[in-house]
This record gives sequence, structure tokens and C-alpha cells, in this order.
Amino acid sequence: MNNLPKVKIGIVAVSRDCFPESLSVNRRKALVAAYQEAYDAADIYECPVCIVESELHMVQALEDIRKAGCNALCVYLGNFGPEISETLLAKHFDGPVMFVAAAEETQDNLVGGRGDAYCGMLNASYNLRLRNVKAYIPEYPVGNAAECADMLHAFVPIARAVIGLSDLKIISFGPRPLNFLACNAPIKQLYNLGVEIEENSELDLFEAFNRHAGDARIPEKVKEMEAELGDGNQKPEILPKLAQYELTLLDWIEEHRGYRKYVAIAGKCWPAFQTQFGFVPCYVNSRLTGMGIPVSCEVDIYGCLSEFIGTAVSEDAVTLLDINNSVPKDMYEESIKGKFPYTHQDTFMGFHCGNTCSRKLAACSMKYQMIMARTLPEEVTQGTLEGDIIPGDITFFRLQSTADNKLRGYIAQGEVLPVATRSFGSIGVFAIPEMGRFYRHVLIEGNYPHHGAVAFGHFGEALYEVYKYIGVEVDEIGFNQPRQMRYRTENPFV
Repeated sequence: MNNLPKVKIGIVAVSRDCFPESLSVNRRKALVAAYQEAYDAADIYECPVCIVESELHMVQALEDIRKAGCNALCVYLGNFGPEISETLLAKHFDGPVMFVAAAEETQDNLVGGRGDAYCGMLNASYNLRLRNVKAYIPEYPVGNAAECADMLHAFVPIARAVIGLSDLKIISFGPRPLNFLACNAPIKQLYNLGVEIEENSELDLFEAFNRHAGDARIPEKVKEMEAELGDGNQKPEILPKLAQYELTLLDWIEEHRGYRKYVAIAGKCWPAFQTQFGFVPCYVNSRLTGMGIPVSCEVDIYGCLSEFIGTAVSEDAVTLLDINNSVPKDMYEESIKGKFPYTHQDTFMGFHCGNTCSRKLAACSMKYQMIMARTLPEEVTQGTLEGDIIPGDITFFRLQSTADNKLRGYIAQGEVLPVATRSFGSIGVFAIPEMGRFYRHVLIEGNYPHHGAVAFGHFGEALYEVYKYIGVEVDEIGFNQPRQMRYRTENPFV
């Protein structure tokens, strides 16, 4: 996916001058060797110029990792570490930072070889807070070389999301449709996150689309779509217009990204879109999302932002779905009860008109938008990609600004069940443990809109750390709490 940063973590070891420097040198080398053995060596860079013991060493290390092209930093406490210099290192580095500490290696070397990094991590965290410096600290940030390598690898998707947000532009088209206030939110928090936004009129987009009429690239783009759809190409007559629209968006991105490296789109699809463009954009949205350029429906800017974060964390296509309808009782009884460990209230259907990448559908067909066709001619509603979403693990999540500019989010892990939906659109039968309580006490109580982003896999751990790193207060991160953990607003007598 070309719309994501490549993370390169500079590993800088630190040492308090009353400890042997060799402790940090040797432990850093062991950490690097363990990472290179288990993971992609291109993820990391070992800073060789110095072990940071002083402020001057800190400056030298910063210059070295910047020259090496590092966009993330690991401060490695090989021993106790110098709390001032190491936190200044984090403060002056322009990018995400993690702190991790070495465990003692052997019981036979607890005199001259004891490092006390367990203690040093406490002082590091204290000084980070004193200086208001953000840093990722793993759940248990002390380990041997292999364990610290695992922690370093867990930092990669977190860093990728944070770096991506700092260089992201969201391009939106048109105001939100009538009766979609739920997808409306102040853009102030985007600026607080370092995200740029370019808001455009649908008329601007329509003009650009018309300028692409007869574009020489359309036939080749149609061939791409035909190959992707295969037997699901049930509306071949609409493909040239869809190809024209895809080229319009791709060209718009290149012409309007400005100084930003990464782009996502909050698009418009109704009520006037179909009658003027002559189709719905769902399939094109699905294709761009599959390329790593997330596109949200109904000008859902924070849905778009959420999709980008999910793409960065998972390095895979995501989708945006309505938390839509309950699973019928007879479907639950016939296809779920006794076969899967879920109650009826743990299940629901996630749906959107046809915006999910074809790779994430069990089978796909090009169709028309049935809901819109209830009030419009069917021929102007063609362009949805329909099919049941592939079974497997998912993470449902969303980052949102409230009306009073407070940043909050939710994360819930679950799965798409291998149950036929017998419905239309891009749709799946979802199961999330304790979904009923989560629905009531997080989604409803937290005033979240009906759109949720879906990542295909369990990414809750990384998403939670991203939320914390970018400034979401921990009590503003909702999750599907187990039965024995009561929500603040949950009635204790039920």
C-alpha cells in the first residue's frame, strides 16, 4: 500500500555514567540481533555513535538517527539510564517514541553486571510526565533481548499510524446529507492531531468528473474492473462511468495532496449524486480502499479518519459499515445457537450499500442500490459491490470528536460468522462478546454515530495504544467490557 509510511525505528541505548557502558552496548547489540532474527531488519536502525549518558550525547544521537532516516525512536535502557538526557532525547525527536528496558540476564552476574533498568524505567516515566513528553511504554516494558524485540515489533504498527496521521490530508466532497447529523463533527480535533482537511463542493467534483469524459485511460481502467469482478460483473454498461469517476478521484488526490504524503477521502453518494453523475460511487470507493486510500461514505470525516488509522495498523484494506440491524431470532436459532459461543444479543449485522473491498467479500456482484431505487430510477443507482463479508476475526472501532470538541473512541474485537446473511449490500453477521451491553453503554451512551470502521483481524491492542498516544483520555476509550465489569451507567439492579 503506497499510501502508508514505512517505519524505521532508531534504537538508541542509554546509560547512567556510574554504570558500566558495556552493559548498554552489549544489550543493545543483543536486542538488534534478536530483532533481525525474528523480524524485518529494515524496520530498525542501531545508533552506533554513542551510548547516551549526557545532553551532548543526546544531541549526537539525534543527529545520527535523523541522518539515517529514522521516523520513530526506541529509547533502550540497557541499565538505569540518565533520566534527563533520555527524556530530552524523546522530547526533541520529531516522531513517535517508545521506552523499553533490559531485564537482568543471569543470576551469576548480579554484582558487576546488574543494570537496574527496572528501576530506571520508573524515573524515565516520571520525567516524561514532568516534561509533557508522549511516549509508548509497553504493558510490561522490561525484558530480555527476544522479549524486547517483540515489544519493538509491536510498536511498528502504532508508529505507522502516528506518523501517518501527522502527514495526512482528508479530502471531503459536499456537506453531509440531510438527516445525517450523526456523521457531523467539528474539525478542530483534526488540526489538534496534525491532520489537514480540504473541504470541497459536490459541484467541484462534478466539474472534474465531466472534464474526464473521454479520458484515454478509461478502457484500461474498465479492463481492471472486469478482471476484478469476474462473473460478478452484472452491470457492464456502467463500468465506463465508474472508471471515469475513479480516474477523477485519483487525479484529484495527486493535484490536491499539497505537501501531505498520505490522503483519505470522505465522499458524497446521495441524494443528488446519483441523479447527476448517473451512478453510485460505492464500487469505486471499495477499489480505492483496497489500494490503501480509505474512502468513507456520506462525508463521514471521522469515519474516514478511523479507516486510515485501521489501514495503518493492519496494513490491509478496511471498511466502514453501519452498525445496522439485529440478527433475526430464527436465524440465530438455526445458524448460531449451539454452534458458536454467543448469545443473541452478542450478534448484529454490519452493512453498507456496497463499499467493501472485493478481497473482503466471500463473493461479489455489481448491482444497484436497492434502498435508493425505492425512490429513484434503478439505472441511476447502479454501482454497488454486494456480497457477504468473509468470515474471520475483526475489530470494530471508531475515533470521534464530540460536539464540544472532546476526542473519544471505542474498540471491540469479535468476528464475522460464517452465516449467510440472506440480504443485500456489503454485509455480514457479526458477533462481539457482550455486544448488547457495549451497544447500550458505549455506543448509545457515548453518542456515537451508526458508522463504525472494521479492520480484518484483531488489532485492539495496537489501536488502544494509538488512541492513547494521540491524546484520547483512557476513560474516553470504550470497549466491550466482560460481564463482571460493570459500565459506569449500567443499572446494577438489572
